[in-house]
Amino acid sequence: MKFYNRENELAILKKADSLKEKHSIMTMLIGRRRVGKTTLALQPFSSDITLYLFVSKKNEALLCEEFSEEISSKLEVTLFGKMTKFEELFAYLLELGKTKSFTLIIDEFQEFYKVNSSIYSSIQKLWDLNKQTSKIHFIACGSVYFLMKKIYEDKKEPLFGRADFKIDLKPLKVSTLKEILQDHNSYSPMNLLDFYVLTGGIAKYIELFVLYDSLDEDSMINEIIAPHSLFLEEGKNRLIEEFGKEYGTYFSILSLIASSKTSKTEIESILEKNISGHLSRLENDYNIIKSIKPMGAKPNAKVQKYEIVDNFLAFWFRFIYKYNSIVEAEAYKRLKEIIRRDFSTFKGRFLEKLFIELLKEKQIYTSIGNYWERGNKNEIDIVAIDEIDKKILICEVKLSSKRLNRDVLVQKSVNLLRKFEGYEVEYQLLSIENIEGF
Repeated sequence: MKFYNRENELAILKKADSLKEKHSIMTMLIGRRRVGKTTLALQPFSSDITLYLFVSKKNEALLCEEFSEEISSKLEVTLFGKMTKFEELFAYLLELGKTKSFTLIIDEFQEFYKVNSSIYSSIQKLWDLNKQTSKIHFIACGSVYFLMKKIYEDKKEPLFGRADFKIDLKPLKVSTLKEILQDHNSYSPMNLLDFYVLTGGIAKYIELFVLYDSLDEDSMINEIIAPHSLFLEEGKNRLIEEFGKEYGTYFSILSLIASSKTSKTEIESILEKNISGHLSRLENDYNIIKSIKPMGAKPNAKVQKYEIVDNFLAFWFRFIYKYNSIVEAEAYKRLKEIIRRDFSTFKGRFLEKLFIELLKEKQIYTSIGNYWERGNKNEIDIVAIDEIDKKILICEVKLSSKRLNRDVLVQKSVNLLRKFEGYEVEYQLLSIENIEGF
């Protein structure tokens, strides 16, 4: 599959790479698993040699032996003696960088915590001593969000403030998903919505569906719910390492959010425990959920809901984790029947999310979100505000245009508009057909 839509990120890498001629540059590249970090880092943005080192869960001496072989082969140098400490290898690379300019990529950088956590202090010491005299572009890639942020953004950590550039790699945009479907002669508004729901713009999922030529709802579900499918264990594989021993509570919370129990009160009433700390960590440390307040609400307003940021994870918790006993029984046919029965209702709320993404791509609104009042009254699917030109766009979103009602939308917006007096108001009724040309 060809490389799509990372122009801004490549521009940052090219800029960082050009600056290494003055002195060594460090770039922090983070993003969730399978989003495409490694593919991005290995793009040919530099004319210099690229050295790629992957931190696997091995003994430090074995890891250094593996790294030594790669350094010798890629940089065409001879290493004398056996290095068993990463500190020795990193010192060697920085010294080599004084006579040879190159890019150093260390993937799964957070895994050094398990190999030897003192490695970060060694890197900091050696970097500070040699940065000004060597010419290396050092890219530290990491997929465990909480640990990578801790490494570089916690004031108590040795590498705090050392990164010259930061790239937080996001999923591919809706417009890019449309381009991919068009390139494979599979575009339709409904296919775009299904592709958006089931991939969330994650590069690895997209690559697999393209490889299997599965680009519509039915064929994608067949690939997801199949013996030995990587999708079946994806939530566990991605999150258990992040959450550790408390993963059970976190999984229960995410399962409830995926099943439309989106308020703290609802979740706590079901779990019968206080989850304030869990919700805070899921949002601020792990970046897995986000809190949503009604548009126009005061910053300290307590009225808020939660949603899972990643579309596929929402699907996984709603249909795979929830029906884990069916997965364990390998009753794949039965599970597919359940998904096809409920998928239309589930994906309906993602159409709203898709239109919000398309509005963001227009870059004409200063804020975009939802609106509702206490007790979930007067819910409005999309409110987009342009504070510069004093304009407000109010939208109702339904899969079927037959269910749209402008008069009801106008009535629901009465209290909202009191907060935006003097604004020019536009109402839009949006269904699946409106994706084309939106």
